[in-house]
Amino acid sequence: MIVRNGKKPELLIPASSLEVLKTAVLYGADAVYVGGEVFSLRAKAKNFSMEDMAEGIAFAHEHGVKVYVTANVLAHNEDLEEAREYFAALRDMRYTPKDSAAEGHEADAEDTVAEGHEADADDTAAEGHEADAEDTATEVQVAEVAAQPDALIISDPGMFMIAREVWPECEIHVSTQANNTNYETYLFWWKLGAKRVVSARELSLREIREIRDRIPEEMEIESFIHGSMCISYSGRCLLSNYFTRRDANQGNCTHPCRWKYAVMEESRPGEYLPVFENERGTFLFNSKDLCMIEHVPEMIAAGIDSFKIEGRMKTALYVASVTRTYRKAIDDYFLGEEVYQKNLDWYRAEIAKCTYRQYSTGFYFGKPSAENQIYDNSTYVSESIYLGIVEGAMLILSDFTEDYEKGENLPWIQAQMKEEKLTWMGAPTEDAMSEEAMDAGEPAEEDSKRQRLMGFLELIQITQRNKFCVGDRIEIMKRDGRDLSVLVGAIYNEELESMESAPHAKQKLWVWLVDDVSFQRVDVEEGDVLRQDAN
Repeated sequence: MIVRNGKKPELLIPASSLEVLKTAVLYGADAVYVGGEVFSLRAKAKNFSMEDMAEGIAFAHEHGVKVYVTANVLAHNEDLEEAREYFAALRDMRYTPKDSAAEGHEADAEDTVAEGHEADADDTAAEGHEADAEDTATEVQVAEVAAQPDALIISDPGMFMIAREVWPECEIHVSTQANNTNYETYLFWWKLGAKRVVSARELSLREIREIRDRIPEEMEIESFIHGSMCISYSGRCLLSNYFTRRDANQGNCTHPCRWKYAVMEESRPGEYLPVFENERGTFLFNSKDLCMIEHVPEMIAAGIDSFKIEGRMKTALYVASVTRTYRKAIDDYFLGEEVYQKNLDWYRAEIAKCTYRQYSTGFYFGKPSAENQIYDNSTYVSESIYLGIVEGAMLILSDFTEDYEKGENLPWIQAQMKEEKLTWMGAPTEDAMSEEAMDAGEPAEEDSKRQRLMGFLELIQITQRNKFCVGDRIEIMKRDGRDLSVLVGAIYNEELESMESAPHAKQKLWVWLVDDVSFQRVDVEEGDVLRQDAN
């Protein structure tokens, strides 16, 4: 095993929104990179408002995770003054936690007053206590916390110099957009004050190893380990600007590399030459996605300090899947290479559940061949459907009498009755029950109107992302690598009205889930991702 400085490489994950950032943190990221509303190369991503960014940074720091902010556009003259203001705002960023703590104190104070003085005949004393409680609640202050990003990701030398001037203490990472293909380029940026340089996608592992050997030990190398590849050199595409006047280097790429093309000879206008691979045309520039899950040892041996996942426009499901898989692969390797090799099938299976366009190893083992291109289509492969993220939970007292009488949910009901988690309420006396009913543990027929089979349901709250139905089998992705197979027992809207299916995107729902074998409650935590097999 070859390990640089005995340290695990950083696992760096993209986030398009606050929800996705929190998912990355919970599923094992060491660092997360995000874009603000300006100067980011993903203008079509949701990106972060300053308020969401501050909250996300505070959340990440609370969990020991770093956050890097991208400002990697190739700037024009009119961008420079705004950049100066933006870097100053990031430098001074603070986060004030939601005032739930203060509200909680107020509620506690009111409850104490109500409970402690309900029977108090002395109104004056009660009023005095109420006033004291109100004063105490008013005095509760929620302290601001620092929420500055841990580094800026920059490619433009002018932006780099402005950042150094405005915020000299801030760590700067040089983006892959700067075409970092040799050790002299690394040394150039090091002398200007960069802490880290992101290698160009066009480098092989052998070239990265040589760079590692020729730069200072403290300087860091960041390289992509997974995600989309770009047909243009280091992502500096001109096709988008040429075809649509939307500049890829200003964050507005329309991905023309994924479009269908035909060839036409200039002296024969309107006559298309037969170069297509099938009836849908030929996708001349459509590269496969990078996936190095089977080559983590080689990435570590090359001296790479940070493994970067591409995908700042991806969903929480994608981020949860790749983060959890690469987290386990890295951790397994550091337990022992035999542990990593033993679990390769699991890594492959999990990565295959992500949205992707077929996989390759990019340039890492030499120049790509025709095998690294996809010529017959430009569609993604998707084996899992994103349903939502667990946002909370609650218990409700429910009546299962009708289900019991109709024979619905019987396996679950019988399991719950066996453990005395469901009980007949308002039970008649022994004299009023038939011998058969007593033996069966159910009420006599003549008393059924006042006999109810009652118990508590644990419901989880989600914001629905794709349709699912009562009775569907779905998975809960746990952070330790387990996938809990569960059945959807019931769906309720926010008013707790029962629904058979959830067809409306972004609807707030309460969902009852049970283990699909034992029919017992399942271990669900806030932040768990729910998914369903697409096949």
